[in-house]
This record gives sequence, structure tokens and C-alpha cells, in this order.
Amino acid sequence: MKKQKQVVTESSFSRFDLLCEEIVFAILDFLEENPLDKKSFSLVCRSFHAVESRHRKLLKPLHSEHLPKVLHRYPSVSNLDLSLCPRVTDVSLSVISVGCKEMLRSIDLSRSRFFSHVGLSDLATNCRNLVEIDLSNATELKDLAAAAIAEAKNLERLWLVRCKSITDIGIGCIAVGCRKLRLLSLKWCLGVGDLGVGLIAIKCKDIRSLDLSHLPITDKCLSQILELQHLEDLSLEGCFGIDDDSFAALKLGCKSLETLDMSSCQNVSHVGLSSLTTAAGCLRQLILSYGSCVDLALADSLQKLYMLQSIKLDGCEVTCSGLKAIGNWCVSLRELSLSKCVGVTDEGLSFLVTKHKELRKLDVTCCRKISHVSLAHVTNSCTSLISLKMESCSSISAEAFVLIGQRCHFLEELDLTDNEIDDEGLKSISRCTKLSSLKLGICLNISGEGLIHIGVCLSKLKEIDLYRSAGITDSSIWAIARGCPGLETINIAYCKFISDHSLMSLSTCSKLKIIESRGCPLITSLGLAAIAKGCRQIVKLDIKKCHNIDDAGMIPLAHFSQNLKQINLSYTSVTDVGLLSLASISCLQSMTVLHVKGLTPGGVAAALLTCSGLSKVKLHASFKSVLPQLLFQHLEARGCNFQWRDKTFQAELDPMCWKLQLGDAE
Repeated sequence: MKKQKQVVTESSFSRFDLLCEEIVFAILDFLEENPLDKKSFSLVCRSFHAVESRHRKLLKPLHSEHLPKVLHRYPSVSNLDLSLCPRVTDVSLSVISVGCKEMLRSIDLSRSRFFSHVGLSDLATNCRNLVEIDLSNATELKDLAAAAIAEAKNLERLWLVRCKSITDIGIGCIAVGCRKLRLLSLKWCLGVGDLGVGLIAIKCKDIRSLDLSHLPITDKCLSQILELQHLEDLSLEGCFGIDDDSFAALKLGCKSLETLDMSSCQNVSHVGLSSLTTAAGCLRQLILSYGSCVDLALADSLQKLYMLQSIKLDGCEVTCSGLKAIGNWCVSLRELSLSKCVGVTDEGLSFLVTKHKELRKLDVTCCRKISHVSLAHVTNSCTSLISLKMESCSSISAEAFVLIGQRCHFLEELDLTDNEIDDEGLKSISRCTKLSSLKLGICLNISGEGLIHIGVCLSKLKEIDLYRSAGITDSSIWAIARGCPGLETINIAYCKFISDHSLMSLSTCSKLKIIESRGCPLITSLGLAAIAKGCRQIVKLDIKKCHNIDDAGMIPLAHFSQNLKQINLSYTSVTDVGLLSLASISCLQSMTVLHVKGLTPGGVAAALLTCSGLSKVKLHASFKSVLPQLLFQHLEARGCNFQWRDKTFQAELDPMCWKLQLGDAE
């Protein structure tokens, strides 16, 4: 009997028992990519289960009703993300406040509704170490909720984006109660004006980051804001009450300011900017998108910003003299964005890039007047570029794109959407071996032959966009799948030659998270089943207008794709059976179902009831009258938002015809 007992003891011994908890925690830190990995670890044995419970600091539950059990299971949680829980009530917040207490440091309620000042008060009172709260999109919260937040005395970071019912009174309470605030976002808080913002500036002296975008503020509070000694990041986007006079009165200014966003501040000209630059000499990033014309006077007003590294002028009208003046600045820019700027020419851009040779990021999206001349100067002067965005630069000839691969070998991000690049250009770009993101949508001159070079050479690629690039074939997707094992996102929408063979190839890319394959008529349920089995981290799937996908594709998807959050089933051949099978995917949040002939009102109703995590559903308007109103009331109370569409059935256009129509519309 003694020998038998000794054998049992030895067989139950685990070498993991010799490891201290810190080492096991370090091992668990490496299991971050797939959320199911830690679950698998915890199921090995009781000791693993206990260790994983103590290790978990971040929790992202799917349903708020499970919070009591979940918080008991993970007692060491300090960061709670409820963005997947559309319905969070005061009872839920009370459970959190009792279950977490001093352990809780951060909570995200940005996608949640149905709670009030009562629950927030419990949270602030019991969780004394709370330093971060995100209440963005809580449009129903009023000043009582702000007063409750003010009880969180140690709060350092607070987001109130689109909390449109909170006024100066509520913000005043926060200013008085939360003196340790370092980050505050009041973007689109339309009830907050000079009084509330002024109180923040007076009471919260440690503010580092302040977002006042689209607030009805004027110069009355601006001087107080810019006197904050530690302010580093300030956003005034869309503040139409700010004008030249607002900056003219500045004297000491904000010496610590590093980032300033004045997008859409159309009442600020070079006069106001000249005053600002004198007061904010440490500025590193300046955003003036959709503002005043970038002419010689404006460019000259900014030349004293000797530490400036990044400037964004998206959507502005620019002049050649303005671009040349920027080129003559003493600073060496690292980032320049001219996306959708009217007036960018070869002369101005070429001069600018030859002066700023240290550029790392350049965006010339929709600068349709530039030609191969500009691209030659960019690639010759800025050889250290890591990001180049040049979507819809339609005047650049195909031959010029070869220069990118010959000279810019450090590129990590390249956007060539809607350009004339051909296979020779792709062959050259394949020399940019550091590329992780490549966008080739609506590039009608490329074929599978050119894309094979991309697959063979760009092993670090994580994202590729081939939207409406009609020449793409299965062989090229096979090359991408084989050569890019870390691929996470692929868009093959409206590539009409793509078939199940492509999806079977992509099924070997185990890290794939987003697949957009709408409008691929050759894809069937067989290919989708392969994706479901091989790519179990899929979170977004668009199979709209894949007419040959039916229930045979939905069933393996429901079984294997437990991380799926968003799906578009419009114009497929799915029936009630297939739709109902998706109920087993607990993560599913968003579903679009338009013009699916195999669905019945009863099947749709059953699927909506059983898919308990849905927060957004897009349906054809015809279902609105045939489904019971009580169903909608029940689902909306659960946190689901319905969007109704009354579009007629649309036939697909040839890619070339589609592009011509787009050009005519412009």
C-alpha cells in the first residue's frame, strides 16, 4: 500500500510547481495574441487555473450580467473594459464597486448605456484608486453624473466625448473634485463653454492633455488654458469662436505645449498664428487641417517654430509660394500631410521635399496635379520615409512607381490606392522588405504576376488592400498567403477571379483577423469553411454579394470563429438555419442582413433573440412591419441599435465602368 501511495504522489508532481509565481506570470504575458490561449492554459489543472486567476489584470467581459461570477474568478483585475457590454446598469456598477474596490484603476464605459449618476457615485466612492474613466458617447448623462465623477479624487484621465447634456455646472464640479486630472477630453460636449473650461484651467493645474474640439468657447477661456504650465497636448478642432483676436492678447503663452490641433478653425489666419508661435516655441506638432489658405504669409508666420517636427494641412488650399516658404524653414520636418489639398503642384512639392530630407511620413492623398516629377524628387530626397500615402494621384505615370522600390527601402506603410501602378512597379516595391501595410485598391493595371513578387519578398506584411483590383487571381493570393504568415487584414472585395482556392490558401494565415471579400461570385461555402477552421482569430468578415455562400458556410463559422464580432451577410444564400447557428458566437456584436431571400420573419426574430451580444443590426426596412414591436423593445432594452435600409437590389458593375462613373461624379 505504501509503494502504491508513493507512485501516486510522484505521478501527481508537476515541474511547474518548482517555478515561482513571477516566472509563471512572465510566461502568461506571452499569451496575449489569442484571447483563447489563456483560457486553455487555465484548463490544464487546478494550479494553472488559480495562477491565471491571479495574473489577469485586464478584463473585457461580453455580458454585464456575468460580472459577479467573473469578478469572483479574477480578484486581481485593475483594468475593466466594458466596451463589449451595450447594457450596463447601476446594479452592474454597484457589483463592480463592491467586487473590485481599491483594486480597480481603470474602467471603459464608452460603448455602454443605461447607467446613471447613482451607479457612477458607487463606483467613485468605493473604488478610491480609480485613475481612469471613459464615459464617451454617454449622451444621456447630465450634471448629476459629473458631480458623481467628481467624487473620484484620484482621477487622472477622463473622457467625456459626446456627453452633450453635461454643462458648465457639471464640469465645474469635476474641476473642484478631480484636482489630479492630467488628461481631459470634452470633445463635442456642446453644453460646456468658457465658464466650465476656465474652471478646469484654474483648478486642475496638472493637466497635460486637453481636448476641447467643437466646443462653443471663445478667447475668454483661451488665455487661462494657455497659462497651464504643464499642458503638452491641446485640441481646438472646430472651435469657431476662436479667432485672431483670441491669440493676439497672449503674452507669456504656453511654454510646455508640444501638440496643437486647430483643424477647421477657419477664423484664425496668419495673424493669430504669428502670436501663437511666439507664445508656444516648444511646439512639435501643428495641425491646421481644413483651415485658412496656406500661402506665403501663413508659412512665414510659422517659421519661428524651431522645434516643429510635424505639420498637417489636410484639406487646405495651398499656394506654390506657401509650400516653398515651408521648404525654407530652418526646422527639419519629420512628418508632412497635404491630403486633399487644392493647389499642390510639382514645383511647390518638389522644392519642399528637397529641403526637408529627413521626412519620415508624407501624405499627398488626392493631390491630382502632381506628376512623376514630384515622385522623383520625393524618392530621391526622402530616402528615410517609413510612410507614404498617395491615393488617387492620377497624374503620375506607371513608370514612375518603380522609383519607390529603388530608393525608399525603409517604408513600412504604402498607400497607392487608385493609381496607375503596374506589375513592374509592384516588382520594384517588393524590394521594400520592411513593409507591413500595402494598399493597392482600384489599381486596374496590376495582375497576379506582379502580386506574386509581393508575396515572395514582403514577409512582414500584415495588411494588404486589393479592393476592386480586377486582375488579381488565386495564384497571387496563394503567394501572399505563403509568403506573409503574419497577415492580419486582407481586402479582396470585387476581385471577380478570386475563388475558394484563395480562401483555402489564406486559411494557413492563423493570425488573420479581418477579411473583406464582398462581391466575389466564385467564393462558396467550401472556402468559407476553410477560413473558419484555419483562421480562428477572425473578428470581421464581409461576404456581401457572395451569392454562393449558404448555410454550409455558416455552421463551421459558428463552430470555430468564436472571436467574430462583425459580419455582413447581405445578398448571400443563407437561410434561417444558417443565421440561427451564429447565435453560438458569443462575441458577435454587429450584423448586416440585406436582400437575403432565404430568411423569414420568424427566422430573423429567433436569431435576434438568441444572439444575446448584438449591439448593432442593419436590416431591410421590409422586416420592420412584419416583426413584432415587442421584439424591438426587448432588444433595444438589451442595448441593441437597429438601422433600417430600403435599398433596392443592386447589380454589380464592371470595375472599369465603376471607376469611370466615379470620375464623372467628381
